[in-house]
Amino acid sequence: MIVTQKGITLKDVAAAANVSRATAARALNSYGYVGDGTALRVLEAAERLGYRANLVAQALRSGQLPIVGFIPGDIQNPFFARIAHDIEAELRRHRHNLLIASSEENVDQEKELLESLRALSIRGFILAPTSATDSEHIVQLAREGTPVVLIDRVVKEVHCDSVVVDNEGGAREAVDYLVANGHERIGLLRDESRIFTAQERLAGYQNSLAAHGIALDPSLVSVSRSTVEHAVDATIRLFSRRDRPTALFTVDSLMTQGALLGLRSMGLSIPHDVSLVGFDDFNLATFTDPQITVIAQPTAEIGPLAAKMLLDRLAGKKLAPRHTRFPTRLIVRGSVSRLHGR
Repeated sequence: MIVTQKGITLKDVAAAANVSRATAARALNSYGYVGDGTALRVLEAAERLGYRANLVAQALRSGQLPIVGFIPGDIQNPFFARIAHDIEAELRRHRHNLLIASSEENVDQEKELLESLRALSIRGFILAPTSATDSEHIVQLAREGTPVVLIDRVVKEVHCDSVVVDNEGGAREAVDYLVANGHERIGLLRDESRIFTAQERLAGYQNSLAAHGIALDPSLVSVSRSTVEHAVDATIRLFSRRDRPTALFTVDSLMTQGALLGLRSMGLSIPHDVSLVGFDDFNLATFTDPQITVIAQPTAEIGPLAAKMLLDRLAGKKLAPRHTRFPTRLIVRGSVSRLHGR
């Protein structure tokens, strides 16, 4: 029985409106045919009695709980926070709700979260896979018919919809821009290589250097966890060397912020001492002096598209897996200076 905290039931609403329980249910849940006058009478009775349907109990009985799970790498990352907001807004328009649980870039935690959420009868998942190789749990999820959409990162063995950006092309464009301004000793601040985006952005860095005939110097590549605090330490390590880089490319917005703090703590000025380009735009990039040159992702398009893809699957649409790869965009601001005599 569907009840409220006050004990008002669907039967009470039906009696007050002088209709059957089936008619009252159709009017309150907007399905089937109910005449306008009858529907209004039911809604007025529900309002008068203070009735609120227990949608969770109703959905559990029908096996159609309107909740979607979103497992990002780290919800503290502004990129994922914006996407979560946009997914939730799109789902709400279709009377679905969003449950968010961050993997914190830990594959074991990702596996545990998927198992826990599946036990709650979550209808489908939007997921940013933590590992490009340890993915059998995602493969199995898709194989069993659970609707899955991958964002930001893909797993080759998983046959499902995906929404990503051209990470390799964006990273290559960033390094091309630094080289065009005379830089050859270009540092890279990146995260762990098991993450798909890290692999692609590292490839873009390497491919740009190779295209310009610049030998790759592994000592200029600093690995850090994708947090501001770890990026500060990685930046200080990289720029404490005597033959430090003249420019730095960072692979996400948290690392860019960490690099800014690390360079400032060392008394290094941007762009006079070090030029900087970051992958992914962020709000503070335009509040710094100078403003930060970035590779921008179409973040506002990723969440809504992923939600629409998942809603299509939940509606039973039989389509071949769809893969969208958005281009990135170089936004030139003031954090890169030209090296003369190069």
